[in-house]
Amino acid sequence: MAHEKDEEHNNGRQGRRSHFLVVVYGIQGHLNPARTLARRLAHIGGCTVTLAVPISGHRRMFPSDENTEEANDGAISYIPFSDGKDDGSWPKDSDDRMQRREANFKSLSAVVKSLADSGRPVTCMACTLSMPVVGEVAREHRLPLAVYWIQPATSLATYYHYFHGHDKLIVQHATDPTYEVTLPGLHPLRICDMPTFFTQKTHNELSEMILQALHELFEQMDQEKLMVLVNTFDALEDVALKAIQPYMDVFAVGPAVPSLDAPQQHKNTTEAQIIHLFKQDDKNYIEWLNAQPENSVVYLSFGSLITYTKQQVEEILHGLQACGQPYLWSVRKEGRSEEADFCLGEVNGSKGMVVEWCDQLQVLSHRSVGCFVTHCGWNSTLEAIVSGVPMVAVPSWSDQPMNAYLIEQQWCVGIRAERDAEGVLRRKELVGCVELLMGDSEKSVQIRANVNNLKEIAQEAVATDGPLERSVHSFVKRVQDLGNS
Repeated sequence: MAHEKDEEHNNGRQGRRSHFLVVVYGIQGHLNPARTLARRLAHIGGCTVTLAVPISGHRRMFPSDENTEEANDGAISYIPFSDGKDDGSWPKDSDDRMQRREANFKSLSAVVKSLADSGRPVTCMACTLSMPVVGEVAREHRLPLAVYWIQPATSLATYYHYFHGHDKLIVQHATDPTYEVTLPGLHPLRICDMPTFFTQKTHNELSEMILQALHELFEQMDQEKLMVLVNTFDALEDVALKAIQPYMDVFAVGPAVPSLDAPQQHKNTTEAQIIHLFKQDDKNYIEWLNAQPENSVVYLSFGSLITYTKQQVEEILHGLQACGQPYLWSVRKEGRSEEADFCLGEVNGSKGMVVEWCDQLQVLSHRSVGCFVTHCGWNSTLEAIVSGVPMVAVPSWSDQPMNAYLIEQQWCVGIRAERDAEGVLRRKELVGCVELLMGDSEKSVQIRANVNNLKEIAQEAVATDGPLERSVHSFVKRVQDLGNS
């Protein structure tokens, strides 16, 4: 017993000497899982952690601070870096991308040097996906690098095989959505379940740039045998994790849902743990939710990036109203046209509420919410799982079709709603899906049972001395061993 305590004490001292610089895109979907990882490295791994955020994101996170000022929340530090534009925009073309990449390299390299000069030398770098420039900085400073894959392990395995000889087969059948491809170790996947970047039907420079950046990242993974952290857990994606393990050093460190890490007495308070880049609506949506019957509310949100046409707003609005259930719809004003905005002007009332932004975890964990109509972003998917809410899956781009496949086919915790040939979710389709999930049919009862079971499994994954803690400790030890070799 004494030996075990000494070993724990030594591991703790080694952990405190480790300093992770976690580099992240400055968008909502990357920031929160990255900060959750950073806090877990600090709390579970006993490490020093700095989260490097683009200046545009840092400004929104800390509006009262100077743009170049480092911040600290008592657990981790936050430091800004520049892409040369610092306005939060996406690259316009390949030339713009290269210019920003050069600016990123110089700025991040300066951050590493500055931390060393201040007596806090970085011992390992980590980055969210699609950031190959971080690898260049890590090589420059001779630091180990870990990639934080903030999509499912199934997506990681699919991208790996796409870049390792299966791209021609997938592209060849890109116009046949029901064609099945069997990749090594995975269940068969239809073309329509694949990441959209593989089967883009029209020229889209942004998608092409993202796919190129991912290609570079996987080449770097191969050449340098990088460690890969995945925002998932064994019991959720055991098949995909086993399928990818022969090809890379993988650590399952999810689910990255902040409320799971809160002390028990603060389980219902997620505000301090979640980064909100958008101002929450002044309407008291929690008070409105409190007034609704248990499991009665349809919550709809398509995330922070998707935009709505007037036609799509009208279809969703009429669909929600036709369901006859109370509904809460989160849709940012920047994400809808003026014509669409006009349609929503008089919605709020006893049966429905439209807000620009809300604390999604707080909403999903509310007793009145009965189903979640979602775009299937991976963060939203995990949040619904840990909250025990069935999903209507309405995927749009990137990994979302694959997440919808997992929701409907692998875990059976929701159903997929199909868009029409114009990419519009029609009211009839929405109504049919919501009525099925909120009804009492044998299928809906089974889905709700599956949801509750998966919620319990997710809680077990993050329990003290559970799979998550063991995986974080294993990763930190691997980094320390690299530093001692």
